Amino acid sequence: MHPTTRSNTAAAVAAFLLALSLTQPAAAHDDEDAANWTQYHRTSNAWRYSPLDQITTRNVKQLKPVWIHQPGEITSGLVSTPLVKDGVLYYVGPNNHVFALDGATGKPLWHYQPKLAAVASESFYASLGRSLTLGHGRIYLGTLDGRFVAIDDKTGKEVWSTQLTDLKKCFGCLFSSSPVLAGDVLIGGTTGGDQAQRGKIYAVNAITGAQMWTFDTIRDDPASWPGDTGEVAGGGAWMPGTYDAASDTFFIGTSNAAPDFYGDGRKGDNLYTASLLALDPKTGKLKWHRQEIPHDTFDYDSTYEALLLKKDGKDVVVHLNKSGFVFVMDKADGKLENVWPLSQTYNFVKTIDPKTGELIGRREMPVGKETLLCPYLLGTRSYNAGAYNPKTKLWYTNAMEVCQNVIPAKQETSGMGIASLYLGVDKLEAVPPPDRPAEGRLDARDPLTGKLKWSVKYPVPGLGSVLTTGGGLVFNGDPQGFVHAYDADTGAELWKFQTGSGIRGGIVSYAVNGKQYIAVPSGWGSLAPGFMASAFPAVKQLTGGAAMVVFALD
Repeated sequence: MHPTTRSNTAAAVAAFLLALSLTQPAAAHDDEDAANWTQYHRTSNAWRYSPLDQITTRNVKQLKPVWIHQPGEITSGLVSTPLVKDGVLYYVGPNNHVFALDGATGKPLWHYQPKLAAVASESFYASLGRSLTLGHGRIYLGTLDGRFVAIDDKTGKEVWSTQLTDLKKCFGCLFSSSPVLAGDVLIGGTTGGDQAQRGKIYAVNAITGAQMWTFDTIRDDPASWPGDTGEVAGGGAWMPGTYDAASDTFFIGTSNAAPDFYGDGRKGDNLYTASLLALDPKTGKLKWHRQEIPHDTFDYDSTYEALLLKKDGKDVVVHLNKSGFVFVMDKADGKLENVWPLSQTYNFVKTIDPKTGELIGRREMPVGKETLLCPYLLGTRSYNAGAYNPKTKLWYTNAMEVCQNVIPAKQETSGMGIASLYLGVDKLEAVPPPDRPAEGRLDARDPLTGKLKWSVKYPVPGLGSVLTTGGGLVFNGDPQGFVHAYDADTGAELWKFQTGSGIRGGIVSYAVNGKQYIAVPSGWGSLAPGFMASAFPAVKQLTGGAAMVVFALD
Protein backbone atom coordinates (compact mmCIF):
# COMPACT_ATOMS: atom_id res chain seq x y z
CA MET A 1 0.00 0.00 0.00
CA HIS A 2 1.25 3.49 -0.84
CA PRO A 3 2.28 5.45 2.31
CA THR A 4 -0.14 8.27 1.49
CA THR A 5 -2.98 5.79 1.14
CA ARG A 6 -2.11 4.20 4.48
CA SER A 7 -2.04 7.66 6.07
CA ASN A 8 -5.43 8.58 4.60
CA THR A 9 -6.91 5.28 5.74
CA ALA A 10 -5.59 5.77 9.26
CA ALA A 11 -6.99 9.29 9.31
CA ALA A 12 -10.38 8.04 8.14
CA VAL A 13 -10.42 5.36 10.85
CA ALA A 14 -9.42 7.93 13.48
CA ALA A 15 -12.16 10.29 12.30
CA PHE A 16 -14.70 7.45 12.45
CA LEU A 17 -13.64 6.51 15.98
CA LEU A 18 -13.79 10.16 17.04
CA ALA A 19 -17.29 10.56 15.60
CA LEU A 20 -18.28 7.35 17.37
CA SER A 21 -16.96 8.66 20.69
CA LEU A 22 -18.96 11.85 20.19
CA THR A 23 -22.20 9.99 19.59
CA GLN A 24 -21.83 7.11 22.05
CA PRO A 25 -22.10 7.41 25.83
CA ALA A 26 -18.79 7.22 27.66
CA ALA A 27 -20.26 4.96 30.32
CA ALA A 28 -23.39 2.97 30.99
CA HIS A 29 -24.78 5.82 33.12
CA ASP A 30 -25.10 8.17 30.14
CA ASP A 31 -27.82 8.51 27.58
CA GLU A 32 -27.21 8.10 23.84
CA ASP A 33 -27.51 11.79 23.10
CA ALA A 34 -23.95 12.84 23.84
CA ALA A 35 -23.75 15.50 21.11
CA ASN A 36 -26.70 17.44 22.56
CA TRP A 37 -27.54 19.34 25.75
CA THR A 38 -31.33 19.33 25.78
CA GLN A 39 -32.15 19.94 29.45
CA TYR A 40 -31.09 22.52 32.01
CA HIS A 41 -28.71 20.03 33.67
CA ARG A 42 -28.33 18.09 30.38
CA THR A 43 -29.92 14.97 31.89
CA SER A 44 -32.74 14.46 34.38
CA ASN A 45 -30.30 13.15 37.00
CA ALA A 46 -28.95 16.74 37.24
CA TRP A 47 -25.33 15.67 36.71
CA ARG A 48 -24.25 18.44 34.29
CA TYR A 49 -21.92 15.84 32.80
CA SER A 50 -21.11 15.63 29.10
CA PRO A 51 -19.70 12.28 27.90
CA LEU A 52 -17.87 14.06 25.06
CA ASP A 53 -14.14 13.36 25.23
CA GLN A 54 -12.54 14.99 22.19
CA ILE A 55 -11.28 17.77 24.47
CA THR A 56 -9.02 16.15 27.06
CA THR A 57 -6.53 16.94 29.80
CA ARG A 58 -3.79 16.57 27.15
CA ASN A 59 -5.14 18.95 24.50
CA VAL A 60 -7.31 21.44 26.41
CA LYS A 61 -4.49 24.01 26.18
CA GLN A 62 -5.33 24.25 22.45
CA LEU A 63 -8.88 25.45 23.17
CA LYS A 64 -9.67 28.70 21.32
CA PRO A 65 -12.79 30.87 20.90
CA VAL A 66 -14.52 30.12 17.59
CA TRP A 67 -17.59 32.39 17.79
CA ILE A 68 -19.29 34.93 20.02
CA HIS A 69 -22.91 36.06 20.12
CA GLN A 70 -24.20 39.11 21.99
CA PRO A 71 -27.89 39.38 22.94
CA GLY A 72 -27.85 43.18 22.72
CA GLU A 73 -28.83 43.81 26.35
CA ILE A 74 -26.63 43.46 29.43
CA THR A 75 -29.09 44.24 32.24
CA SER A 76 -28.57 41.51 34.88
CA GLY A 77 -25.85 39.97 32.73
CA LEU A 78 -26.23 36.49 31.27
CA VAL A 79 -27.43 34.03 33.91
CA SER A 80 -28.85 31.24 31.75
CA THR A 81 -27.74 27.79 30.62
CA PRO A 82 -27.87 27.26 26.83
CA LEU A 83 -29.54 24.23 25.25
CA VAL A 84 -28.30 22.44 22.13
CA LYS A 85 -30.10 20.03 19.82
CA ASP A 86 -29.08 18.82 16.35
CA GLY A 87 -26.49 21.55 15.92
CA VAL A 88 -28.70 24.45 17.06
CA LEU A 89 -27.91 26.38 20.25
CA TYR A 90 -30.73 28.13 22.10
CA TYR A 91 -30.44 30.55 25.00
CA VAL A 92 -32.41 33.20 26.85
CA GLY A 93 -30.91 36.62 27.52
CA PRO A 94 -32.11 39.58 29.59
CA ASN A 95 -35.80 40.53 29.37
CA ASN A 96 -36.83 37.14 27.95
CA HIS A 97 -35.02 37.54 24.63
CA VAL A 98 -34.66 34.03 23.15
CA PHE A 99 -32.10 33.21 20.45
CA ALA A 100 -31.51 30.24 18.13
CA LEU A 101 -28.00 30.06 16.66
CA ASP A 102 -26.01 27.71 14.46
CA GLY A 103 -23.96 25.79 17.02
CA ALA A 104 -20.89 25.58 14.77
CA THR A 105 -20.74 29.18 13.54
CA GLY A 106 -22.96 31.30 15.81
CA LYS A 107 -25.05 32.39 12.81
CA PRO A 108 -28.43 33.71 14.07
CA LEU A 109 -31.37 31.55 12.99
CA TRP A 110 -34.16 33.38 14.82
CA HIS A 111 -34.84 35.73 17.70
CA TYR A 112 -37.99 35.89 19.83
CA GLN A 113 -39.13 38.20 22.60
CA PRO A 114 -42.59 38.13 24.14
CA LYS A 115 -44.50 41.39 24.47
CA LEU A 116 -44.06 41.82 28.21
CA ALA A 117 -46.65 43.67 30.26
CA ALA A 118 -45.31 47.05 31.41
CA VAL A 119 -45.59 45.98 35.05
CA ALA A 120 -42.78 43.44 34.51
CA SER A 121 -40.17 46.20 34.32
CA GLU A 122 -41.18 47.41 37.79
CA SER A 123 -40.55 44.04 39.45
CA PHE A 124 -37.60 43.41 41.76
CA TYR A 125 -36.61 40.54 39.43
CA ALA A 126 -36.98 42.53 36.19
CA SER A 127 -34.85 41.27 33.27
CA LEU A 128 -33.81 37.92 34.85
CA GLY A 129 -34.07 34.77 32.73
CA ARG A 130 -32.32 31.64 33.98
CA SER A 131 -33.38 28.85 31.62
CA LEU A 132 -35.25 27.41 28.66
CA THR A 133 -36.87 24.02 28.17
CA LEU A 134 -36.88 22.05 24.92
CA GLY A 135 -39.32 19.37 23.73
CA HIS A 136 -42.23 18.53 21.42
CA GLY A 137 -40.60 20.65 18.71
CA ARG A 138 -40.87 23.70 20.95
CA ILE A 139 -38.88 25.95 23.23
CA TYR A 140 -40.67 26.70 26.49
CA LEU A 141 -40.17 29.96 28.37
CA GLY A 142 -41.34 31.29 31.72
CA THR A 143 -41.90 35.03 31.43
CA LEU A 144 -41.30 38.01 33.66
CA ASP A 145 -44.98 38.92 33.46
CA GLY A 146 -46.29 35.58 34.74
CA ARG A 147 -46.78 33.38 31.65
CA PHE A 148 -45.67 30.07 30.21
CA VAL A 149 -44.96 30.41 26.46
CA ALA A 150 -44.31 27.81 23.74
CA ILE A 151 -42.14 28.79 20.76
CA ASP A 152 -41.66 26.76 17.57
CA ASP A 153 -38.02 25.62 17.71
CA LYS A 154 -37.56 25.87 13.93
CA THR A 155 -39.15 29.24 13.24
CA GLY A 156 -39.16 31.14 16.55
CA LYS A 157 -42.89 31.79 16.19
CA GLU A 158 -45.09 31.75 19.27
CA VAL A 159 -47.34 28.67 19.42
CA TRP A 160 -49.27 29.48 22.59
CA SER A 161 -49.09 31.69 25.67
CA THR A 162 -50.84 31.01 28.99
CA GLN A 163 -51.21 33.72 31.62
CA LEU A 164 -50.94 32.18 35.09
CA THR A 165 -50.39 35.06 37.52
CA ASP A 166 -51.19 38.74 37.95
CA LEU A 167 -48.16 40.79 39.03
CA LYS A 168 -50.34 43.73 40.02
CA LYS A 169 -51.97 41.59 42.70
CA CYS A 170 -49.13 39.18 43.48
CA PHE A 171 -45.83 41.02 43.31
CA GLY A 172 -43.37 38.13 43.19
CA CYS A 173 -45.51 35.87 41.07
CA LEU A 174 -43.45 35.73 37.90
CA PHE A 175 -41.21 33.11 36.31
CA SER A 176 -37.47 33.80 36.27
CA SER A 177 -36.89 30.16 35.22
CA SER A 178 -38.60 28.07 32.58
CA PRO A 179 -41.18 25.40 33.38
CA VAL A 180 -39.82 21.86 32.95
CA LEU A 181 -41.27 18.99 30.92
CA ALA A 182 -42.57 15.84 32.56
CA GLY A 183 -43.86 14.03 29.49
CA ASP A 184 -46.70 16.19 28.19
CA VAL A 185 -46.88 18.28 31.37
CA LEU A 186 -45.00 21.55 31.91
CA ILE A 187 -44.28 22.40 35.55
CA GLY A 188 -42.74 25.51 37.09
CA GLY A 189 -42.93 27.71 40.18
CA THR A 190 -43.09 31.41 40.96
CA THR A 191 -40.08 33.43 42.04
CA GLY A 192 -40.85 35.81 44.91
CA GLY A 193 -39.98 33.97 48.10
CA ASP A 194 -38.63 37.22 49.54
CA GLN A 195 -41.86 39.11 48.93
CA ALA A 196 -45.23 39.34 50.64
CA GLN A 197 -47.02 36.86 48.41
CA ARG A 198 -48.21 33.26 48.40
CA GLY A 199 -46.01 31.09 46.17
CA LYS A 200 -47.33 28.38 43.89
CA ILE A 201 -46.25 25.73 41.41
CA TYR A 202 -48.20 25.54 38.15
CA ALA A 203 -48.69 22.80 35.57
CA VAL A 204 -50.03 23.18 32.04
CA ASN A 205 -50.47 20.87 29.07
CA ALA A 206 -47.28 21.18 27.02
CA ILE A 207 -49.11 20.73 23.72
CA THR A 208 -52.03 23.12 24.23
CA GLY A 209 -51.00 25.36 27.12
CA ALA A 210 -54.19 24.49 29.03
CA GLN A 211 -53.80 24.76 32.79
CA MET A 212 -53.84 21.39 34.58
CA TRP A 213 -53.16 21.87 38.30
CA THR A 214 -51.71 24.20 40.91
CA PHE A 215 -49.72 23.23 44.00
CA ASP A 216 -49.76 25.71 46.87
CA THR A 217 -46.31 25.82 48.49
CA ILE A 218 -47.98 27.44 51.51
CA ARG A 219 -49.81 24.59 53.23
CA ASP A 220 -53.38 25.35 54.25
CA ASP A 221 -52.89 24.47 57.92
CA PRO A 222 -53.13 26.85 60.92
CA ALA A 223 -50.54 24.77 62.77
CA SER A 224 -48.11 25.51 59.96
CA TRP A 225 -49.25 29.09 59.30
CA PRO A 226 -51.24 30.77 62.08
CA GLY A 227 -53.92 33.33 61.22
CA ASP A 228 -53.50 34.91 57.81
CA THR A 229 -49.68 34.68 57.74
CA GLY A 230 -49.84 32.24 54.83
CA GLU A 231 -51.13 34.97 52.53
CA VAL A 232 -47.81 36.83 52.72
CA ALA A 233 -45.61 33.79 53.35
CA GLY A 234 -43.26 33.88 50.37
CA GLY A 235 -42.65 30.37 49.12
CA GLY A 236 -42.67 29.47 45.46
CA ALA A 237 -40.09 27.47 43.52
CA TRP A 238 -37.87 29.72 41.44
CA MET A 239 -35.40 27.23 39.95
CA PRO A 240 -36.10 24.48 37.39
CA GLY A 241 -37.15 21.13 38.80
CA THR A 242 -36.26 17.75 37.30
CA TYR A 243 -38.44 14.90 36.05
CA ASP A 244 -37.45 11.32 36.87
CA ALA A 245 -39.19 9.14 34.28
CA ALA A 246 -38.23 5.91 36.04
CA SER A 247 -40.40 6.76 39.06
CA ASP A 248 -42.68 9.21 37.22
CA THR A 249 -41.79 11.83 39.82
CA PHE A 250 -41.15 15.55 39.51
CA PHE A 251 -38.61 16.88 41.99
CA ILE A 252 -38.61 20.59 42.78
CA GLY A 253 -37.27 22.61 45.69
CA THR A 254 -39.11 25.49 47.33
CA SER A 255 -37.91 28.86 48.54
CA ASN A 256 -37.72 30.42 51.98
CA ALA A 257 -40.59 31.59 54.13
CA ALA A 258 -41.34 35.31 54.41
CA PRO A 259 -40.60 37.54 56.17
CA ASP A 260 -37.18 35.95 55.82
CA PHE A 261 -35.63 36.71 59.22
CA TYR A 262 -38.60 37.59 61.41
CA GLY A 263 -40.47 34.45 62.40
CA ASP A 264 -42.42 35.58 65.46
CA GLY A 265 -45.61 36.15 63.50
CA ARG A 266 -45.56 32.77 61.76
CA LYS A 267 -44.93 30.30 64.56
CA GLY A 268 -45.05 26.79 63.13
CA ASP A 269 -43.07 24.63 60.73
CA ASN A 270 -44.16 26.78 57.75
CA LEU A 271 -44.67 23.95 55.26
CA TYR A 272 -43.93 23.63 52.38
CA THR A 273 -41.21 26.28 52.36
CA ALA A 274 -37.51 25.30 52.45
CA SER A 275 -38.50 21.82 51.26
CA LEU A 276 -37.75 19.36 48.50
CA LEU A 277 -41.02 18.14 46.98
CA ALA A 278 -41.68 14.92 45.09
CA LEU A 279 -44.82 15.45 43.00
CA ASP A 280 -46.97 13.32 40.72
CA PRO A 281 -46.59 15.28 37.47
CA LYS A 282 -50.03 14.42 36.10
CA THR A 283 -52.05 15.42 39.16
CA GLY A 284 -49.80 17.60 41.31
CA LYS A 285 -50.34 15.23 44.22
CA LEU A 286 -47.56 15.28 46.81
CA LYS A 287 -45.77 11.92 46.99
CA TRP A 288 -43.38 13.00 49.75
CA HIS A 289 -41.53 16.01 51.02
CA ARG A 290 -38.43 16.73 53.03
CA GLN A 291 -38.50 20.06 54.84
CA GLU A 292 -34.83 20.78 55.34
CA ILE A 293 -35.22 23.95 57.42
CA PRO A 294 -38.46 23.90 59.46
CA HIS A 295 -39.67 27.40 60.38
CA ASP A 296 -36.96 28.96 58.24
CA THR A 297 -35.80 32.26 59.77
CA PHE A 298 -32.44 32.24 57.97
CA ASP A 299 -33.44 32.60 54.28
CA TYR A 300 -32.20 29.09 53.50
CA ASP A 301 -34.08 28.04 50.38
CA SER A 302 -34.23 24.46 49.14
CA THR A 303 -34.43 25.40 45.46
CA TYR A 304 -31.23 23.76 44.24
CA GLU A 305 -30.69 20.74 41.97
CA ALA A 306 -31.82 17.24 42.94
CA LEU A 307 -28.86 15.02 42.06
CA LEU A 308 -29.89 11.39 41.42
CA LEU A 309 -27.31 8.72 42.34
CA LYS A 310 -26.92 5.19 43.68
CA LYS A 311 -25.90 4.42 47.27
CA ASP A 312 -25.28 0.77 48.07
CA GLY A 313 -27.57 -0.15 45.18
CA LYS A 314 -30.35 2.18 46.35
CA ASP A 315 -31.62 5.15 44.35
CA VAL A 316 -30.95 8.34 46.30
CA VAL A 317 -31.39 12.08 45.92
CA VAL A 318 -28.47 14.33 46.89
CA HIS A 319 -29.73 17.82 47.62
CA LEU A 320 -27.83 20.91 48.75
CA ASN A 321 -29.72 23.39 50.89
CA LYS A 322 -28.69 27.05 50.88
CA SER A 323 -27.58 26.54 54.50
CA GLY A 324 -24.60 24.59 53.20
CA PHE A 325 -25.85 21.20 54.40
CA VAL A 326 -26.27 18.40 51.87
CA PHE A 327 -29.18 15.99 52.39
CA VAL A 328 -28.89 12.44 51.02
CA MET A 329 -32.37 10.89 50.78
CA ASP A 330 -34.05 7.73 49.56
CA LYS A 331 -35.55 8.62 46.19
CA ALA A 332 -38.70 6.62 46.90
CA ASP A 333 -39.79 8.29 50.14
CA GLY A 334 -37.32 11.01 51.19
CA LYS A 335 -36.00 9.03 54.17
CA LEU A 336 -32.60 10.31 55.21
CA GLU A 337 -29.47 8.35 54.37
CA ASN A 338 -27.01 11.05 55.44
CA VAL A 339 -26.55 14.79 56.03
CA TRP A 340 -23.16 16.45 55.63
CA PRO A 341 -21.87 20.06 55.67
CA LEU A 342 -20.35 21.75 52.63
CA SER A 343 -19.99 24.91 54.72
CA GLN A 344 -16.93 25.27 56.95
CA THR A 345 -18.20 28.24 58.97
CA TYR A 346 -21.89 27.63 59.72
CA ASN A 347 -23.28 28.74 63.08
CA PHE A 348 -27.07 28.72 62.53
CA VAL A 349 -26.96 25.25 64.12
CA LYS A 350 -24.33 23.20 65.90
CA THR A 351 -25.10 20.40 63.46
CA ILE A 352 -27.94 18.57 61.71
CA ASP A 353 -28.70 15.01 62.78
CA PRO A 354 -27.82 12.81 59.77
CA LYS A 355 -30.51 10.26 60.66
CA THR A 356 -33.46 12.48 61.59
CA GLY A 357 -32.66 15.87 60.01
CA GLU A 358 -33.19 17.62 63.36
CA LEU A 359 -31.56 21.04 63.65
CA ILE A 360 -29.39 20.57 66.74
CA GLY A 361 -28.44 23.68 68.71
CA ARG A 362 -30.46 25.98 66.48
CA ARG A 363 -29.37 29.62 66.75
CA GLU A 364 -32.00 32.05 67.97
CA MET A 365 -31.94 35.59 66.59
CA PRO A 366 -33.62 37.97 69.07
CA VAL A 367 -35.77 40.68 67.54
CA GLY A 368 -34.08 44.09 67.62
CA LYS A 369 -30.65 42.69 68.44
CA GLU A 370 -27.71 42.13 66.09
CA THR A 371 -26.74 38.53 65.45
CA LEU A 372 -23.84 37.15 63.41
CA LEU A 373 -25.33 34.46 61.18
CA CYS A 374 -23.36 32.03 59.01
CA PRO A 375 -23.79 31.36 56.15
CA TYR A 376 -25.36 34.52 54.71
CA LEU A 377 -28.47 34.90 52.59
CA LEU A 378 -26.79 33.85 49.32
CA GLY A 379 -25.89 30.59 51.02
CA THR A 380 -22.79 28.46 51.10
CA ARG A 381 -23.51 28.29 47.39
CA SER A 382 -25.85 30.33 45.27
CA TYR A 383 -28.24 28.68 42.80
CA ASN A 384 -25.46 27.87 40.30
CA ALA A 385 -25.36 24.09 40.02
CA GLY A 386 -22.52 21.66 40.62
CA ALA A 387 -21.54 18.82 38.28
CA TYR A 388 -21.11 15.07 38.89
CA ASN A 389 -18.70 12.90 36.89
CA PRO A 390 -19.53 9.15 36.81
CA LYS A 391 -15.91 8.30 35.97
CA THR A 392 -14.38 9.98 39.03
CA LYS A 393 -17.54 9.61 41.15
CA LEU A 394 -16.91 13.17 42.36
CA TRP A 395 -19.28 16.13 42.64
CA TYR A 396 -17.72 19.46 41.71
CA THR A 397 -19.39 22.47 43.28
CA ASN A 398 -18.65 26.08 44.07
CA ALA A 399 -18.82 27.14 47.71
CA MET A 400 -18.19 30.26 49.76
CA GLU A 401 -17.61 31.20 53.36
CA VAL A 402 -19.50 34.40 54.16
CA CYS A 403 -21.58 35.51 57.16
CA GLN A 404 -23.94 38.40 57.84
CA ASN A 405 -24.94 40.72 60.64
CA VAL A 406 -28.71 40.63 61.02
CA ILE A 407 -31.15 42.61 63.15
CA PRO A 408 -34.56 40.92 62.80
CA ALA A 409 -37.54 43.28 62.95
CA LYS A 410 -41.26 43.23 62.39
CA GLN A 411 -42.23 44.57 58.99
CA GLU A 412 -45.67 45.75 57.88
CA THR A 413 -46.94 44.70 54.46
CA SER A 414 -49.38 47.54 53.91
CA GLY A 415 -48.17 50.07 51.39
CA MET A 416 -45.54 47.77 49.87
CA GLY A 417 -44.68 48.32 46.21
CA ILE A 418 -44.09 45.74 43.53
CA ALA A 419 -40.32 45.79 44.10
CA SER A 420 -40.50 45.77 47.92
CA LEU A 421 -38.79 42.93 49.75
CA TYR A 422 -40.34 41.34 52.83
CA LEU A 423 -37.15 40.45 54.69
CA GLY A 424 -38.12 41.37 58.24
CA VAL A 425 -34.85 43.15 59.11
CA ASP A 426 -33.55 46.48 60.34
CA LYS A 427 -30.02 45.53 59.28
CA LEU A 428 -28.58 42.99 56.86
CA GLU A 429 -24.87 43.18 56.01
CA ALA A 430 -22.57 40.54 54.51
CA VAL A 431 -19.33 40.19 56.49
CA PRO A 432 -16.37 37.79 56.65
CA PRO A 433 -16.53 34.86 59.07
CA PRO A 434 -15.02 35.69 62.49
CA ASP A 435 -11.92 33.53 62.01
CA ARG A 436 -10.99 33.98 58.32
CA PRO A 437 -11.45 36.20 55.27
CA ALA A 438 -14.56 35.85 53.17
CA GLU A 439 -13.60 33.53 50.32
CA GLY A 440 -14.82 31.17 47.65
CA ARG A 441 -13.67 27.81 46.34
CA LEU A 442 -14.39 24.97 43.93
CA ASP A 443 -14.58 21.61 45.73
CA ALA A 444 -14.38 18.06 44.42
CA ARG A 445 -16.24 15.85 46.89
CA ASP A 446 -17.87 12.48 47.31
CA PRO A 447 -21.53 13.54 47.08
CA LEU A 448 -22.72 10.79 49.44
CA THR A 449 -20.30 11.41 52.30
CA GLY A 450 -18.86 14.88 51.67
CA LYS A 451 -15.28 13.58 51.67
CA LEU A 452 -13.03 16.18 50.01
CA LYS A 453 -10.73 15.10 47.16
CA TRP A 454 -9.41 18.54 46.13
CA SER A 455 -10.26 22.22 46.37
CA VAL A 456 -9.32 25.40 44.48
CA LYS A 457 -9.68 28.80 46.18
CA TYR A 458 -11.14 31.95 44.59
CA PRO A 459 -10.81 35.51 45.95
CA VAL A 460 -14.41 36.14 44.83
CA PRO A 461 -16.72 33.09 44.82
CA GLY A 462 -17.61 31.38 41.57
CA LEU A 463 -21.27 32.01 40.72
CA GLY A 464 -21.61 30.04 37.50
CA SER A 465 -22.71 26.43 37.05
CA VAL A 466 -19.96 23.84 36.71
CA LEU A 467 -19.42 21.46 33.76
CA THR A 468 -17.57 18.14 33.85
CA THR A 469 -16.80 15.97 30.81
CA GLY A 470 -15.80 12.53 29.62
CA GLY A 471 -12.43 14.02 28.73
CA GLY A 472 -11.50 14.18 32.41
CA LEU A 473 -12.12 17.91 32.75
CA VAL A 474 -13.98 20.32 35.01
CA PHE A 475 -14.90 23.77 33.65
CA ASN A 476 -15.76 26.63 36.00
CA GLY A 477 -16.12 30.38 35.57
CA ASP A 478 -15.32 33.19 37.97
CA PRO A 479 -16.69 36.72 38.54
CA GLN A 480 -13.56 38.30 37.03
CA GLY A 481 -14.47 36.76 33.67
CA PHE A 482 -12.07 33.82 33.50
CA VAL A 483 -13.27 30.38 32.49
CA HIS A 484 -10.98 27.68 33.92
CA ALA A 485 -10.38 24.05 32.96
CA TYR A 486 -9.17 21.70 35.69
CA ASP A 487 -8.05 18.09 35.78
CA ALA A 488 -11.07 16.25 37.21
CA ASP A 489 -8.86 13.89 39.21
CA THR A 490 -6.36 16.32 40.71
CA GLY A 491 -7.76 19.86 40.43
CA ALA A 492 -4.68 21.05 38.53
CA GLU A 493 -5.52 24.06 36.37
CA LEU A 494 -4.83 23.22 32.72
CA TRP A 495 -6.24 26.25 30.84
CA LYS A 496 -8.05 29.54 31.34
CA PHE A 497 -9.43 32.29 29.14
CA GLN A 498 -10.68 35.83 29.85
CA THR A 499 -14.21 36.18 28.42
CA GLY A 500 -14.58 39.89 29.18
CA SER A 501 -17.17 39.77 31.97
CA GLY A 502 -17.92 37.62 34.99
CA ILE A 503 -19.58 34.22 34.56
CA ARG A 504 -22.98 33.67 36.21
CA GLY A 505 -24.63 31.24 33.76
CA GLY A 506 -24.16 27.54 33.01
CA ILE A 507 -21.22 26.22 30.94
CA VAL A 508 -22.17 23.37 28.57
CA SER A 509 -20.55 21.09 25.99
CA TYR A 510 -22.00 19.77 22.73
CA ALA A 511 -20.89 18.49 19.33
CA VAL A 512 -21.69 19.43 15.73
CA ASN A 513 -20.46 17.29 12.82
CA GLY A 514 -18.03 15.41 15.04
CA LYS A 515 -16.49 18.51 16.65
CA GLN A 516 -16.80 19.21 20.38
CA TYR A 517 -17.59 22.70 21.62
CA ILE A 518 -17.64 24.40 25.03
CA ALA A 519 -20.22 27.21 25.38
CA VAL A 520 -19.67 29.78 28.13
CA PRO A 521 -22.35 32.39 28.96
CA SER A 522 -20.29 35.43 29.96
CA GLY A 523 -22.02 38.38 31.60
CA TRP A 524 -21.71 39.47 35.22
CA GLY A 525 -25.00 40.36 36.80
CA SER A 526 -28.10 39.07 38.65
CA LEU A 527 -29.07 40.23 42.14
CA ALA A 528 -26.14 38.57 43.91
CA PRO A 529 -23.45 41.28 43.48
CA GLY A 530 -25.43 43.82 45.50
CA PHE A 531 -25.80 41.44 48.44
CA MET A 532 -22.17 40.28 48.46
CA ALA A 533 -20.34 43.58 47.87
CA SER A 534 -19.79 44.44 51.54
CA ALA A 535 -17.93 41.14 52.07
CA PHE A 536 -16.16 41.20 48.69
CA PRO A 537 -15.34 44.85 47.85
CA ALA A 538 -13.74 43.76 44.55
CA VAL A 539 -17.24 43.04 43.25
CA LYS A 540 -17.85 46.80 42.96
CA GLN A 541 -15.14 47.02 40.28
CA LEU A 542 -16.43 44.17 38.09
CA THR A 543 -17.87 45.09 34.71
CA GLY A 544 -21.19 43.92 33.34
CA GLY A 545 -21.73 42.34 29.97
CA ALA A 546 -23.56 39.64 28.05
CA ALA A 547 -22.04 37.35 25.44
CA MET A 548 -22.19 33.68 24.53
CA VAL A 549 -18.55 32.68 23.99
CA VAL A 550 -17.98 29.31 22.31
CA PHE A 551 -14.69 27.39 22.22
CA ALA A 552 -13.26 24.44 20.28
CA LEU A 553 -9.87 22.90 19.59
CA ASP A 554 -7.60 24.50 16.99
